[in-house]
Amino acid sequence: MPNYRRRFQPGGCWFFTVNLRDRRMSLLTDNIDLLREAIAQTKRRLPFRIDAFVVLPDHLHAIWTLPPDDADFSTRWRLIKTRFAKALPKNETDQMRLRRGERGIWQRRFWEHLVRDENDFARCLEYCAINPVKHRFVRRVVDWPYSSFHRDVRRGIFSENWGTDVALIGDFGERPE
Repeated sequence: MPNYRRRFQPGGCWFFTVNLRDRRMSLLTDNIDLLREAIAQTKRRLPFRIDAFVVLPDHLHAIWTLPPDDADFSTRWRLIKTRFAKALPKNETDQMRLRRGERGIWQRRFWEHLVRDENDFARCLEYCAINPVKHRFVRRVVDWPYSSFHRDVRRGIFSENWGTDVALIGDFGERPE
């Protein structure tokens, strides 16, 4: 069994990639309201700030900042995944997971990266914004509805036409295409 090491820094800012188990599915965008509610319920119980979020059909990316005395992002992701899974109709066929009481919707783990500085934050923020273009769901960042990019345009962080000439460097926990 691999030994996964996670770095825990209270009040840290983190970049995450979270995947569905079956990357051919579109559960996240098909059920965006259920996902939003799972996140909202989790934030009420265990607060955190969402610095960026983008939801694609089969995976999502997020940047969170945790409270100063808290480093427990794993519980937050477990709650979000569980709440989302419980809200979906049961139609899995994986008997091993069903015996374990698992839904088989999510990959068991997630990828996290502790954001190191302002340049790293900017790189992660831009990656969240450009991801729907990278995966060819849209041609322009502004055309993807499931992204905090629109909030960031209103805040003046991005212009509406941002992303037409961005070079993507790094895989940010994603499989190579």
